[in-house]
Amino acid sequence: MGSFNFLLLFVGVLCGGSYAQLTHNFYDQTCPSFPNIVRREVKRAIETNIRAGAKLIRFHFHDCFVQGCDGSVLLEDAPGIDSELNGLGNLGIQGLEIVDAIKAAVERECPGVVSCADILAQASKDSVDLQGGPSWRVLYGRRDSRTANKTGADELPSPFENLDQLKKKFEDVGLDTIDLVALSGAHTFGRSKCMFFSDRLSNFSGSGEPDPTLDPTYRQELERACTSPETRVNLDPTTPNTFDKNYFTNLQANRGLLHSDQILFATGEADTIAIVNNLGSREETFFRQFQLSMIKMGNIKPLTGTQGEIRRNCRRVNDLGDEAGHDVM
Repeated sequence: MGSFNFLLLFVGVLCGGSYAQLTHNFYDQTCPSFPNIVRREVKRAIETNIRAGAKLIRFHFHDCFVQGCDGSVLLEDAPGIDSELNGLGNLGIQGLEIVDAIKAAVERECPGVVSCADILAQASKDSVDLQGGPSWRVLYGRRDSRTANKTGADELPSPFENLDQLKKKFEDVGLDTIDLVALSGAHTFGRSKCMFFSDRLSNFSGSGEPDPTLDPTYRQELERACTSPETRVNLDPTTPNTFDKNYFTNLQANRGLLHSDQILFATGEADTIAIVNNLGSREETFFRQFQLSMIKMGNIKPLTGTQGEIRRNCRRVNDLGDEAGHDVM
């Protein structure tokens, strides 16, 4: 993609009317220390467990794709709440305790002010740049939902889907093919359970044969690593703990771990091939597009103004009989 197209995308991000409802300075008066608190806690979590950053950004992705960026993914089962955590798309999701620690630290400084949805957005940015990736100015002003949508979580983009299915699910939330490829680049860190790609090793699509788009040497490495369906394997076999462009060079070498990764480069005549090649050509190119796509994703149907609430506990809605988190508008 040429610099002119990137400029158009950047102008669209700045000028699109839908972005006006979230702002960079939302907490300047009510909780100016919020970004620093989150960054400190994310850094602490990564130092304790290198997978923490990938866990946090996954929460933000899965939150925004189900009824918008409203913190609904964090709600546990409760009367009237059928948790999204039980949805098929959230199988194996981890890191609630990290979100709890961040929320507790923010509440100590600014009680009842900062939403869990905004915490996920800020923690995702910190997770990326603390592990070598780009930074960006996060937009704030999201409020937390009092509902969850397990059915929506069942329909999250799946590692088993083909390219048309993935494109449709991204289009349904207002994201285009460039966003699909760029945001998939978050698989440059983190891990996946073997159960999500084991069919590629020996019985792809019921063929009784391995996935032909999987590098044979890499397949053998995966076979040795997958001692059980629950075993976790690095999504990026080259630099698994660093946010870089190697996700795309892995695809070019047929070393994408999930079918939904490799399909971006393996679908004949697909427009995603040129995008993979472009984002894999220079790290700066990938980083710039990732910034834009993350901002765009973070603005999917946010609750703002007097909608929703500011949860005191990210795992459950505020009790109606207690003092609710106060408005910050």
